[in-house]
Amino acid sequence: MSRNGRGNGTERPAPPARPPRLPLDEPVLRPTFRRERSALRLGVWPVAGCDEAGRGPLAGPVVAAAVILNPDDVPRGLDDSKRLTPERREVLYERICARAQVAVAMAPPSRIDRDNILRASLWALARAVAALPIKPRLVFVDGRDRIDAGCDCQAVIGGDGLVASIAAASIVAKVTRDRLMARLGAAHPGYGFERHMGYSVPEHFAALDRLGPTIHHRRSFSPVAGVLGLLGGDADEAVIDVLPL
Repeated sequence: MSRNGRGNGTERPAPPARPPRLPLDEPVLRPTFRRERSALRLGVWPVAGCDEAGRGPLAGPVVAAAVILNPDDVPRGLDDSKRLTPERREVLYERICARAQVAVAMAPPSRIDRDNILRASLWALARAVAALPIKPRLVFVDGRDRIDAGCDCQAVIGGDGLVASIAAASIVAKVTRDRLMARLGAAHPGYGFERHMGYSVPEHFAALDRLGPTIHHRRSFSPVAGVLGLLGGDADEAVIDVLPL
C-alpha cells in the first residue's frame, strides 16, 4: 500500500473550498475643491457654485443658492445636502455663511405654475448668482442645464456630490427652504409642512383632501390640480413616491 493511501483505492479528501471574498465597499466620493482650484490657477476667479432645493414638492417655493467659497478657508465636511443629517446641515450652513459669499433667491408657486418647474428653477438659480456681492467669472451649476449667469457657466451632473461650491450651495438652499417650510407649517396648521416640507407623502395628500390647497400650493402639479378640479394635460406630474431634489 502506498503511503498516500492510494494503494487501497482511497484518496486523500480535497481541502475545503475557501469562502468567496466579500467585495470591498466602494469608497464614498466626497465633493472636492479641485475644479475651483484649477480655475484659480488659470487666473479665473471668483468661482461660484449654485444649486436649488424643492423641485419636487407640491407646496412652497424653489429655493436657489449661490456660494463663492474662500480658497483659504473651505469648511470641512461639505457634501450633497441629501447625504447629511438635518443637524449636520445646520452646522455646515452656519460655517458656510460665516466664511463664504452667499446669496439666495426663490421662485414662488405662482412662477412655477406660470413657467413650469424647470424654467422657474433655472430662473431662481440665475437670480441667486446675480445677487452675489461679488460677480463671479465662472459658475458651476448642478444638473444638465446651464443658466444665464452673465459669465462662463458649466453644468455638472451630480455636482452637489462632486464640486465643493455646489455642495455648499445645496446645503444653503436646503436649510433655507426647510426653515421657511417650518414657518409655513406654523402659519397653516394641519398640513404638516414642518415635517414633510411640502413633499408628496400620505400625510400631505390627506391634508389636501381635508383642508384643500393653500396659496402656497403649486396648482399646476397634478395632485393639487385634481383637488381644485383643474387637472388637465398641462399639469406637471407629481406622484406619492417623489424624492426630494
